[in-house]
Amino acid sequence: MAQRSNTEWLKDIRSEGPTREEALSDLRAVIEHALPYALSPYLPGNDPRLQPLIDEVAQETLLRVLDRLDTFEGRSQFATWVNKIAIRLAFTELRRKRWQNISLESLFEDPDAPPPQFLAADQSPLPEKAVEVSDIVRQVEQIITEELTDKQRMVIEAVAFHDMPMEEAARWMGTNRNALYKLLHDTRLRIKKRLEERGLNPRDVLAVFEER
Repeated sequence: MAQRSNTEWLKDIRSEGPTREEALSDLRAVIEHALPYALSPYLPGNDPRLQPLIDEVAQETLLRVLDRLDTFEGRSQFATWVNKIAIRLAFTELRRKRWQNISLESLFEDPDAPPPQFLAADQSPLPEKAVEVSDIVRQVEQIITEELTDKQRMVIEAVAFHDMPMEEAARWMGTNRNALYKLLHDTRLRIKKRLEERGLNPRDVLAVFEER
């Protein structure tokens, strides 16, 4: 595989004919070399799902790179920029596949299940801080439980708390991605409004959770 500078990568990929094909082939090799290392904590090298995932992500990455070539600013090595795109795509695909065979209803069928980690109480702060955090958590839980519709509660818990990809949440809720985006947007606005009505600044609430 030929070594290229950033300028050479861009020039070769933007060219036509064999030069472009060779550059894309080399770029695919770069991606396929990096992905196993990035994915190793999640998929060991002997996992039969690894190679199909690499093939799928490599192809999608090349398409993304071609589509976004003009956005490359040269602040890093071109190969590094490409690998970041590939790794993000790979993790997104892993998340999507994780939810493929899971029913959305199963996330909410046990009313006594512990709250999502995002809402789990933190015992580490000093007593006065712990009281503040506990009160905020209680109020957020109350808003979600008592002041959201069933669909709003399901979408905020699925997407925000359980990290379910939008495509999977839309599929299980029998809707499309755009409609789900609107539902999630309206849900967040409702939570924000309810927090403000209780004298809580949404940014301060978010900061509390980010510190934990």
